[in-house]
Amino acid sequence: MRFDIITIFPDMFGSVFKEGVVAKGIEKGLLDIRVHDLRDYTTDKHRQVDDRPFGGGPGMVLMPDPLFRAVETNRLSKESPVYVLSPQGQRLNSALAEKAAGCSQILLVCGRYEGIDERVIEHLATDEISIGDYILTGGEPAAWVFVDAVSRFVPSVIGKEESVAMDSFQDGILDCPHYTRPRDYQGYAVPEVLFSGDHKKIAEWRRTMALKKTSAVRPDLLPDKENRRERKRK
Repeated sequence: MRFDIITIFPDMFGSVFKEGVVAKGIEKGLLDIRVHDLRDYTTDKHRQVDDRPFGGGPGMVLMPDPLFRAVETNRLSKESPVYVLSPQGQRLNSALAEKAAGCSQILLVCGRYEGIDERVIEHLATDEISIGDYILTGGEPAAWVFVDAVSRFVPSVIGKEESVAMDSFQDGILDCPHYTRPRDYQGYAVPEVLFSGDHKKIAEWRRTMALKKTSAVRPDLLPDKENRRERKRK
């Protein structure tokens, strides 16, 4: 799978993808991440990528021409989605990441300053993607998050596929608690059910704990009926 990231600060990606699961995916030839300097797609001697907003107001706006050039130069197919990283976009979640992993190429446009010329969003972008209801200084950190979240769903990037299947949000709820050695740490003991050897009981315990965690921390993820049931159990 190929990611093309368009940014005015390409050096910000220098070491981000050199460690961890994404790096292993690149080594295996499963991921291809290309970072493009937006200024390379300008046509003036000053390599200008932004200008003042029409109508006045603070800040600068990224101009449409360099962005159109960057996308059109690197887009392998009209089927390749173009996502603008923006706080105004739809929220990135597990379902969106899993769906995106089915693409052969994704182009990511990192916003900066006051924003991006709306014509890019209306006539070039497939969609806007947000990683949360807060403001970053630019879209670069959001691009890191997007690539990491999507890469996990690319087949064979993560060694054990069941690890992905059991993570938080995969079943619409948060993950269950996990424990490792020692069995008892400073008087804090691991639940006995995990040593029972009864896989059915362990699965039921994990499901119950996941539902309790979700009900306490993210009740919005549970259907109303399930949420009411969990509240009664408390």
